[in-house]
Amino acid sequence: MGVIGKEIIMGKIQSEQSKAIEAKISSFEANADGTTKKVYKEGFEALNETDIIDKAKKVGDIAPDFTLENAVGTKVTLKDFLKKGPVVLVWYRGGWCPYCNINLHHLQDELPNIKAQGAKLIAVSPELPDKSISTKEKNNLEFEVLSDIDNEVAKEYGVVFKLTDDVAKIYNEKFGLENYNGNDSNELPLAATYVINTDGKITYAFLDVDYKKRAEPTEITDFLKDL
Repeated sequence: MGVIGKEIIMGKIQSEQSKAIEAKISSFEANADGTTKKVYKEGFEALNETDIIDKAKKVGDIAPDFTLENAVGTKVTLKDFLKKGPVVLVWYRGGWCPYCNINLHHLQDELPNIKAQGAKLIAVSPELPDKSISTKEKNNLEFEVLSDIDNEVAKEYGVVFKLTDDVAKIYNEKFGLENYNGNDSNELPLAATYVINTDGKITYAFLDVDYKKRAEPTEITDFLKDL
């Protein structure tokens, strides 16, 4: 279950994002082989038994500053963005992840409303810059997409975990995770979302061990309205 600042609860009306995610889940259940389903289920259970949610940065914590390169190689620093307004910081696993692409698509749709609240949107992934360029172009993204090589920043936020060997094997055989990330660590970030205020404090945090669950873009905007 997501951990959300100020006890915001997911709306009961099904959003376009949640509909798309449910459709993708249904497609997977209908088409994936039994072994893959079993391995993914065991991987989720293993992660669910860890204390990653407890250790991750939460509402009230100071967000660690960072400087990362965007898709075209320009260095982007969190504190510089915070001088201009709040920052919505979103982690995605990689352009290979259909659930991440759904989330990024709907964040792009919501971007004008996020900007209207004076906030900036930044997406972060462990994938290499050339892969980030592909993700940005594929989804027509108009916000910053940053490469967090080796999950260094994600580790500071406490949102990194290691895949089970069986899940890592499937990921590398199916789409080459190691090629996306440029290493063989088989580590990924949670699909976490934070809102960071201009004083550097985290005011909203969505954390969930289930990568199929994402913060709702419209609810992020609603939260920003109350800042």
